[in-house]
Amino acid sequence: IHERLVGSEMCIRDRSCEMKSKNINQLVLAGVLCGIGIVVPILMPKIVIGPMSFTLASHVAIFIAMFISPKLAAVVCLGTTLGFFMTTPVIIALRAASHICFALLGAVLIRKIPEIIEKPLPSTVFNGGLAFVHALAEVAVVSPFFLAGSIFKPEQLADGYVMSVLVLVGVGTFLHSLIDYTVSIMLWKPVRAALPSLAELRE
Repeated sequence: IHERLVGSEMCIRDRSCEMKSKNINQLVLAGVLCGIGIVVPILMPKIVIGPMSFTLASHVAIFIAMFISPKLAAVVCLGTTLGFFMTTPVIIALRAASHICFALLGAVLIRKIPEIIEKPLPSTVFNGGLAFVHALAEVAVVSPFFLAGSIFKPEQLADGYVMSVLVLVGVGTFLHSLIDYTVSIMLWKPVRAALPSLAELRE
């Protein structure tokens, strides 16, 4: 009986150590991805049209977090949003906040159907669905600013809601998301192969 009790205690201790190690690794990874998510939009080339800006690879950190777990996706979205609130105009920060919509949805789907990002056709359909949710969320954020007549220039207001919001923001975000997801998948596969420990962080 004593040996069984000792063995049980050792198992509990091992599990506790494993959980602590996993939590520390998640915290470190979240910090790294938040940093990347804030720095990349500053360094990478961008297209600026009025109050909107589209930066290549600006969503890569969020997509990578999404591939790993819902918890990490949420933390990275919140971390990057906080960084944007401190360094950018409010409309950009709010657009960043809206990323939690597609990131959490995608992370939950990946958790339930891991192969959705492994095979070309399901991954392409998944990419399109996420891009649509992403675009819808950003249109919802930008619409009140347009309707209030703030931030947008007079000529953009004159172009109307369809052109200035649905086309510029909606279609622009949709295409931007498609590209960044593709870049993220291309990076994720070699990174996952090089760092097998990432598999342990997936919930």
